[in-house]
Amino acid sequence: MTCELSSREIEIHEDVMKLLRITLPVVAAACIFVAGCAHPYYPPPPPPGYAVPPLVARAQSEGFRIGSANGARDLYNSYGHHPRHDPAFHRTPGYDPAMGPYGPYRDAFRQAYLHGYDQSFYRR
Repeated sequence: MTCELSSREIEIHEDVMKLLRITLPVVAAACIFVAGCAHPYYPPPPPPGYAVPPLVARAQSEGFRIGSANGARDLYNSYGHHPRHDPAFHRTPGYDPAMGPYGPYRDAFRQAYLHGYDQSFYRR
């Protein structure tokens, strides 16, 4: 038994195939688009911050406090802006050897001292 198709049936079959060739990619793209939009986007969490070591935290606190006081004193007494000439800048008071090495404490203290001094002297 042979299955012969008429020319009209062949034309319909070809039209259906052309339609499927266009429709299938469009439907697939729509499914991908809709599926991609179904889930909300959550940005990645920020990177974890680092904790300031207690030695540095204390140095920053002491340096800023003492620098602010000395900057206000120099402004009030009209001594001029000379934060590096102050004995406290060189002595770096408040250091406790049990907390860690002196170098990081000294550096953090002096940086905070200058910041506090400038803020107080220039009234920022």
